[in-house]
Amino acid sequence: MASGACNCGTVAFEVDRDLRDVFVCHCSICRRYTGGNGIAVVVVPNDAFRWLSGEDHISSWKKPDADWESHFCSVCGSCLPGPNDEKRMFIPAGLITDGGEKLRAAHHIWVGSKAVWDEIGDKGKHHLEGFKN
Repeated sequence: MASGACNCGTVAFEVDRDLRDVFVCHCSICRRYTGGNGIAVVVVPNDAFRWLSGEDHISSWKKPDADWESHFCSVCGSCLPGPNDEKRMFIPAGLITDGGEKLRAAHHIWVGSKAVWDEIGDKGKHHLEGFKN
């Protein structure tokens, strides 16, 4: 079991799973989204995820001509969980407040387009493009 929230605490959620593997996306879209080297997320089945509060404060933006959508708190602007595909949710790993003790970077995706200044220093597996599971 894990839980998390945005920076201001308005949007909160719970996950009915032990969390372990972190996927770090290094693509240019995720870099622009976070302003950093990409985004670190955990991926969970839809039925394991539950909003606790603040759903009415979730805003989203869909990138034109791309299969990419961002979700963020309309109060504080924190990145928020969203659909990964029809069966799974992605959760920005930095939002996990409880239950993330076993998290580790397991996969780095889209490293073929990472920033030139981005040095990956952990043992996660590198994928030049996305991860197929």
